[in-house]
Amino acid sequence: MAKHVTAAADLDRLPPVLDLLTAGRLLGMGRTKAYRLARSGEFPCRVLRIGGRYAVPARGVRSLLGYDGSEG
Repeated sequence: MAKHVTAAADLDRLPPVLDLLTAGRLLGMGRTKAYRLARSGEFPCRVLRIGGRYAVPARGVRSLLGYDGSEG
């Protein structure tokens, strides 16, 4: 899981793929809501199912947060 993100610069340091819980927390939701939305196909960005786990590309999370990497 990624460390706690506290600033826009931290978004640059995220790994390319996040676990669902980290992505959900970055988007302001808790564990239960994140998993419920992922299962129903309603998570606000792309979610990959890899075996029994969910993975979220960090690019989608950055985009939802309006971060393009030019802040700094």
